[in-house]
Amino acid sequence: MSDSSRDTARGAGWGSAEPGAYRQLMPDHVEKLSWLSPRTLWAARNGVLASWFGDPTGRTRGRWVARREAAGAPADKVIRRESGDRFSFMVLGDTGEGDDSQYAVVPGFLKASQDTDFAVIASDVIYPVGSTDDYGDKFFRPYQDYPAPIYAIPGNHDWYEDLGAFMRVFCGDTGPLPPESRPRPLTRAWWQALLWHRPRPADEQRLAAARELRSAPGQQAVQPGPYWAIDAGPVRIVGIDTGLLGTIDAEQGAWLREVSRDPKPKILITGSPLYVDGERHPCAIEGGGTVDDIVRDPAHRYVAAIGGDIHNYQRYPVDVDGRTIQYVVAGGGGAFMHATHTIPRVSVGGVTERDFRCYPLRGDSLAFYSRLYGRRLRLRRFFTLTEAEATAVVAERLGIEPARAPGPDARITRRTRLVASLLGTGGRPDRTSRVRLPVRKIYTQLFSPGSATYSPPFFKSFLRLDVTPEAVRLRCFAATGNRAQEVDPPVEDEIVIPLR
Repeated sequence: MSDSSRDTARGAGWGSAEPGAYRQLMPDHVEKLSWLSPRTLWAARNGVLASWFGDPTGRTRGRWVARREAAGAPADKVIRRESGDRFSFMVLGDTGEGDDSQYAVVPGFLKASQDTDFAVIASDVIYPVGSTDDYGDKFFRPYQDYPAPIYAIPGNHDWYEDLGAFMRVFCGDTGPLPPESRPRPLTRAWWQALLWHRPRPADEQRLAAARELRSAPGQQAVQPGPYWAIDAGPVRIVGIDTGLLGTIDAEQGAWLREVSRDPKPKILITGSPLYVDGERHPCAIEGGGTVDDIVRDPAHRYVAAIGGDIHNYQRYPVDVDGRTIQYVVAGGGGAFMHATHTIPRVSVGGVTERDFRCYPLRGDSLAFYSRLYGRRLRLRRFFTLTEAEATAVVAERLGIEPARAPGPDARITRRTRLVASLLGTGGRPDRTSRVRLPVRKIYTQLFSPGSATYSPPFFKSFLRLDVTPEAVRLRCFAATGNRAQEVDPPVEDEIVIPLR
């Protein structure tokens, strides 16, 4: 097994390395996606409009679900697979940027996914707005050689065109929903309808050609709607759609409570993680209660909750009344990398820094962003930290023992401390950070220029879960964009989750 980032800097992808072969899989022309582009921000405006004028996601979702049921989809929304009592599946989160950061994941994914029964995409299948015309290069092409079915739950970006493309590709729907009646002028609903980004007409020939890339019988899967459950062997996998704002509507909440009563052990897959960045986000249900209340109920037998949306890997083993539930963030499947060095020293839900796992390691994340901002601001000599310097200064600020030793030559200087502070490095819970969390997010999320400016190591990741009647073995694999990690994808984290 190859070194991981927890073993060596070379295992993390630093140093001189042979570039990966992933570019051979990419189309000749790749449109670079920048989240600083006014055009992109305007196209993706529906999330902001929903927060201002009210979130229509639940109403629209209900119309999609009703149409699928009228077309014959099962009312319980359960997909029943003949998997036997031992099977394996993959989880990828936030995949669809369509550039290097997505395609760099593919070779390692294909290698690690051999003999798996199916895969699940957890959130944001297509960036920036879930358009039908983007599915060719951002879904069908990269995964054309994965021989098994791929299911998905939508993320907020898939909702930016009212979920129409997602419903066509994954649910077998045939076209847009009929328009609703016009709201009264100058009301909140009227302003929302006036400014709302509407789906663009699809290029039908382009979509048909894209579908041919995954047209083998073994690759086909039609799911009953944007939320669903899969019964496979000894477990039930429950996928929920958290829409534009990370909540679920009352109808889906009632379904979730009902489907969770099945006696099988369960794994939740959600577009919005329940534990992330050292905080608990229980996910509100319209009408009362939360998703995490359902997950924590011992009668429902949830053993793990895996969420996308945040573009890295995190794991929180939370003790709930004497049993452990693994809360996982798995959004590293292809979009730009969200920082981990901004995560403060972990103390949440009884989980301490000793139990917490993340990828990339915080030091690698800080080194990555220091290089990024050094290039972007043309201040490389000032901003750029070596991976050893970044690891050392993160360990000092958080008061932790680093997972990978920085080496005896790593020096913590006034400059390294200043760069770490400017880039939002987290701190200890008992200290007030000089750069509070909202400001840290501005540095590493809002103003991240996107993957168009990235170079290896990319610090991407994906999951493989191997299920037996006794346990689920969950492994997080890394993808850096370098050849060594393509040939032998390193395991960055591994946990065996008992089912009995």
